[in-house]
Amino acid sequence: MRTTDEQVRKLMEEVGKSRSLEVAAARSGMHRNTAGKYRKLKKLPSELRQPRTWRTRADPFADTWPEIQAMLELAPELEAKSLFEYLMARDVGAHEPGQLRTLQRKIRVWRAQSGPPKTVFFAQVHRPGEAMQTDFTWASCLEVTIGGEAFPHMLCHPVLPYSNWEWATVCQSESLIALRRGLQSALFELGRVPKWHQTDNSTAATHDLRTGKRGFNEDYVRLMEHFDVEPRTIAIGESHQNGDVEALNGALKRRLEQHLLLRGSRDFDTVHEYELWLQDKLTAANRLRQKRLEDELAAMRVLEVRRLPDHVEKRVTVTSWSTIRVLHNTYSVPSRLIGEEVLVRVFDDRLEVEYKGVAQLTVERLTGRHGHRIDYRHFIWSLVQKPGAFERYRYRDELFPSVVFRRSYDELLARLGNRKADVEYLRLLYLAASTMESEVESALQLLLEAGAGVDARSVRELVQPMTEAVVPSLKPAIVDLAVYDALLGPIEVAS
Repeated sequence: MRTTDEQVRKLMEEVGKSRSLEVAAARSGMHRNTAGKYRKLKKLPSELRQPRTWRTRADPFADTWPEIQAMLELAPELEAKSLFEYLMARDVGAHEPGQLRTLQRKIRVWRAQSGPPKTVFFAQVHRPGEAMQTDFTWASCLEVTIGGEAFPHMLCHPVLPYSNWEWATVCQSESLIALRRGLQSALFELGRVPKWHQTDNSTAATHDLRTGKRGFNEDYVRLMEHFDVEPRTIAIGESHQNGDVEALNGALKRRLEQHLLLRGSRDFDTVHEYELWLQDKLTAANRLRQKRLEDELAAMRVLEVRRLPDHVEKRVTVTSWSTIRVLHNTYSVPSRLIGEEVLVRVFDDRLEVEYKGVAQLTVERLTGRHGHRIDYRHFIWSLVQKPGAFERYRYRDELFPSVVFRRSYDELLARLGNRKADVEYLRLLYLAASTMESEVESALQLLLEAGAGVDARSVRELVQPMTEAVVPSLKPAIVDLAVYDALLGPIEVAS
């Protein structure tokens, strides 16, 4: 085993304590002869090593290097792996896979000695109160759960580069709604407004999906105008220009990971409780940045505008399919609303549907495009009257609330055939909507485990529908007041 500098330093320390060579060598973890050599030389191993000027094996690219160099001069962006694959395919058997590292080292040396100039990153001086950078970062690595259920989520993360003051809100996607909520939360926490706000080229701020052009979209521009902040974005493909917030993304998640370990649990009752915990940890971290933050606050304008709502409103008409389409996704609503115009409040995590000022339903918001969230309870009453529509219903998979329902349908299909199975299964769904889905599911599980045939009649017998409560007949209590008189004792009458 090669002797290290640390071992020799330990040896010299022990020798300086007047230890014998044998004892000093043992405490330093080296042989006595080795210890004697280093005591005599009085040099560290690193000081004795000489750079090797010879090759231990023949250069496998000696013959092809002039050709490789010429190719690199014509196209400096060529990678070693691509060149190696080219040589392997052209000169079959001339090279081995293990020689790739040799070629990579040769090309790295060539780039350093003769390659084109590389991009230089110039350290920037941040001025207090001038800018705020905002970025989104996935936080699923924290493995937070809500009510015991996995909670994949992102954080909207605004940062002041001068002081490294930071804030964060929980969100589900890089949407404008999430950006507006995160930015407002940070600004109202500060009570001040920077000169300009910088983001990357996310769809929340810079992609106008209607025209396909870059540049700030109208909703984002209106948000910036509301706070009188100048919008800025980084150059395309230049993520380092948002380097401060990018670096703090990782630091934030490492800090939260440590606090979760100290907390002893990653489970929270609600998302609101989790966000309050998150912001409490950020408040504590920001106290360490107070001095530079004071410089920032002194240079920033006072926040004087009202807070914008954390949602957008859209008016849509309910289709004859008992659905609405909001932000490229489809949701079912109660069939009684077919043909009516409803008001939809779109939050980052949910939709709230209202008709004529009366709330109709709240549903979890879908992210992305072309998704659908269908609730059979909204239209099962119509579907049982048109069972033939079930076979080719576009969203049929959504009509199986759980694996148990799917297994029940498969059992019906094998026993009754398509038409009868569809009718019987729709009766089961009707029963689930009329009573409680969980009770129907439990009854189906029992029938499947018993090997009995599944049908609506058998399930109905197992599921006890809620009936009108029977008020028991009670006799009125007779109160004997003499008992209380006895407690008071004899009453003396004053003369």
